[in-house]
Amino acid sequence: MSASGGTRAIVAALGANLAIAAAKFVAFAFSGSSSMLAEGVHSLADSGNQFLLLIGGKRAQREATPQHPFGYGRERYVYAFLVSIVLFSVGGMFAIYEGIEKISHPHELEHWYWPVGVLLFAIVAEGFSFRTAVKEADQLRGKLSWPQFIRRAKAPELPVVLLEDFGALIGLVLALGGVGLSLLTGDGIWDGIGTVCIGALLVLIALVLAAETKSLLLGEAAGTDVVRQIETAMVDGDTVTGVIHMRTLHLGPEELLIAAKIAVRHDDTAADVAAAIDAAESRIRATVPIARVIYLEPDIYSEAEAAKGPDREATPGGPAPHPTGH
Repeated sequence: MSASGGTRAIVAALGANLAIAAAKFVAFAFSGSSSMLAEGVHSLADSGNQFLLLIGGKRAQREATPQHPFGYGRERYVYAFLVSIVLFSVGGMFAIYEGIEKISHPHELEHWYWPVGVLLFAIVAEGFSFRTAVKEADQLRGKLSWPQFIRRAKAPELPVVLLEDFGALIGLVLALGGVGLSLLTGDGIWDGIGTVCIGALLVLIALVLAAETKSLLLGEAAGTDVVRQIETAMVDGDTVTGVIHMRTLHLGPEELLIAAKIAVRHDDTAADVAAAIDAAESRIRATVPIARVIYLEPDIYSEAEAAKGPDREATPGGPAPHPTGH
């Protein structure tokens, strides 16, 4: 994904959340609405999350070192995972606690026009932030559905902002419903119920983010389309006649490692093979610019060896061979 596009979405969300958080805390001070307090903490947590994403993006740009020879691209995944933890604990669990407290000890809202006015303002501001994130994501998702984009995106920033903003908009509607029902019935318990619903929503979103960023932290391969492009670029049909096997790994959202064993002709000289490897690397980088680290091992293709299937012992983390050898 475009790092600049992700940054624009983060900055838009940060500005909106800071303004909304301030307005919500003012509304809570005048009205005593627990929904407003929960929503204020939610917006404050979201603002902290955007700061975390910006810090992660900045730290990921550091140069590689002897201790970290592949660079720091995965810092963006680490900070995105921290975002899910903050959203779960500070946002979701606090809202559930506050909602249960309000249900147990309800009280009538005071100065109802404060929470209603702030909620309407917040919906407009969050809508602007969400629109910015959708616009940036539309440039990248292609034909993917939104759930597919969230699951397959290698850069964490836009999925995080999209889910945060979407959750914030739904939460604002829930808060508005809780406040509205409290005003209509005169029973403050509805404000507490709305707050619990907001907390449950935030916990659900946090769990989705945690699952997706955990997968990125563990290391994901390139997408299927990208793998096909790499294989096509790697084979020239002359010296490189095929791909015996290949592994890809995202070192960061915009950094890809490729390790492959390629088939060459048995009568090629070492000079021919070396030149073919250099040419293959150039073709791969021209086709997939994020291919930063490429390791190609030449070998003679053997139908008999290929028929044996992949060597599971040669696969990191792969299953151990069956005791019978099958």
